[in-house]
Amino acid sequence: MGNKNKTISFRVNEDVFETLREIAEERDISLSAVFRDYVDTLVAHDGQVQVVPEHEADADATEEFPPRVEVPKSFVREHERLELEAEHLRDQLDEHKRYITQLRQQLDDGEEIEEVVHLEELDRENGKSEAEDTYRLG
Repeated sequence: MGNKNKTISFRVNEDVFETLREIAEERDISLSAVFRDYVDTLVAHDGQVQVVPEHEADADATEEFPPRVEVPKSFVREHERLELEAEHLRDQLDEHKRYITQLRQQLDDGEEIEEVVHLEELDRENGKSEAEDTYRLG
């Protein structure tokens, strides 16, 4: 039997809701993720989670909260490189979408598309036979 997700529903007053939404925005996660994190923590500690004001937690804590982790510069650089690459790919995708939209508009308007290249015709023009289309891997 699979592990199915279940929905929990309850009501909170408007002030509490706004505070929870601010927490979610501060963490850059969804409001649902805030509740899932809390429920996961509650379950992991067998229901023994106590919420205390931050200044009281600071007095008891032996390490700083929230915990900070040092990340190697190479990791940060790789992350930045991947972000730039993803942005470049999104730009390329947008450019291709614009081109496809332009071609569709030309078809819808009944315009003749400026140039259509059939690869088979190119191969024939270059004197390439179909037998040459077989490639070896290895």
